[in-house]
Amino acid sequence: MFRNDMPYYEILSPEGLETIERGWQRLVSEIGIEFLHDEALELFRAAGQKVEDNVVKLDPEFVLEQVAKAPREFGLRARNPEHSVILGGRNMVFPCVSGPPFFRMGDERRDGTLADYELMGKLVQHYPELDMATMPMIEPNDRPLDSRHLDMLYASFTLTDKPIFGSALSNANALDSIEAARIVHRGHDLFVPAGEDGRPMTSIMTIVNVNSPLRYDDRMLEALLRYAEAGQGVVVTPFLLMGAMAPVTVVSALAQQTAESLAGIALMQLVRPGTPAVMGSFLSTIDMQSGSPAFGGPESAKGLYASGQIARRYGLPWRAGGGGLTSSQTLDAQAAYEAFNTLLAAFQAGANLVVQSAGWLESGLVSSPDKLVMDVELLRVLREQFSPLVVDEEALAFGAHDEVRHGGHFLGAAHTMERFRTCFYRPMLSSTENFERWARLGARDAAVRAGEIWRKAVEAYERPPLDDAVRAELLEFVNRRRAELGD
Repeated sequence: MFRNDMPYYEILSPEGLETIERGWQRLVSEIGIEFLHDEALELFRAAGQKVEDNVVKLDPEFVLEQVAKAPREFGLRARNPEHSVILGGRNMVFPCVSGPPFFRMGDERRDGTLADYELMGKLVQHYPELDMATMPMIEPNDRPLDSRHLDMLYASFTLTDKPIFGSALSNANALDSIEAARIVHRGHDLFVPAGEDGRPMTSIMTIVNVNSPLRYDDRMLEALLRYAEAGQGVVVTPFLLMGAMAPVTVVSALAQQTAESLAGIALMQLVRPGTPAVMGSFLSTIDMQSGSPAFGGPESAKGLYASGQIARRYGLPWRAGGGGLTSSQTLDAQAAYEAFNTLLAAFQAGANLVVQSAGWLESGLVSSPDKLVMDVELLRVLREQFSPLVVDEEALAFGAHDEVRHGGHFLGAAHTMERFRTCFYRPMLSSTENFERWARLGARDAAVRAGEIWRKAVEAYERPPLDDAVRAELLEFVNRRRAELGD
């Protein structure tokens, strides 16, 4: 977890914020949001909202009243208390890549496996810049579809002692994720309305994606309802590719994003007032020639800057729509500059949760340990870049000038010799070798070096300790539920 105390970059004027507010209020009240789940419809109907078939037309004031019940900040428990995180405020939390079905190492691209998932979990545990394990870090396509979430839960909880995301793909997946968290965190209440610091504390989180435009499908709603009943955090995220799931103007997409996200958060508060929620954003474009998703462009950055302002307007923790996002198929210059553009914008915009922080390739189709290393390097640079500059008499280093005087050099100065090991950022991935040395050592580019780095990290990996009784109970639960699901 990183505290970002730098000034935020805000591009919306007060009038612009009010225009977007009018836009989302018209969407929820005049067009409405479709909820494909009877339980959700009944909750809205009982709260006095207008329900027509599966469409709920919401009173904007009702939405704002409900959203105000969600906490501004909340904690997420880790097995190791030192790795627990706080969502909201000035805090930034960095989960790894989430969702890809394919895996890439070097030039090899193939379906993901459970072994690949476990590898990514080990890397999440290894790098302190990564705060959370997602689900799925890679789809384990060699495991049965209806029970693979159990394998992922077991791997995440045993290979890392950091917080994790649970599954949101069905009612059963949600309940299994919550029960696994209950087993791992036994001795703690699953949800603590006010912890020692006064903030609510949850034991697991999930991401619920809106089936944009303006629709929540039954599977996502089942997960939202189950997590909310248990008081567990939900990141409510519209997935908007402008030109496909949203209009082509950034402002219109922002109004739609706000309408969709706030409607889901309002529903959560009907289930259990005070349930922790994160306002999600994921706003990008499509290539208008091919229809392919495009990431890392200027529209995404503008959307991030504005989304941060909007979330702060409603007092909600905010998930940035990037991440080390890129459309590139491999670890090349495009992958680097597109990922840096979205990560930098997330820092500038004041994001609290940056899903897809490391490992994303090919518009989210591919999970890559090589890319994860590159993105961790970007995170290390940005964390240093967004740390406040210390300005004091010591930093002025007058004594160094007094020693060197005119026309000399500072390499051997006492001030330099006292600080040379720590005075500058030392890159993990970048090369500063001269050409001759670089060529003599194999002319390894950044992609090759990244592969070497993560392999050394896996070799150095040590499984974090877990109480034997907890491990046994978790394994028994996974095996029992797998059998119940027919696998």
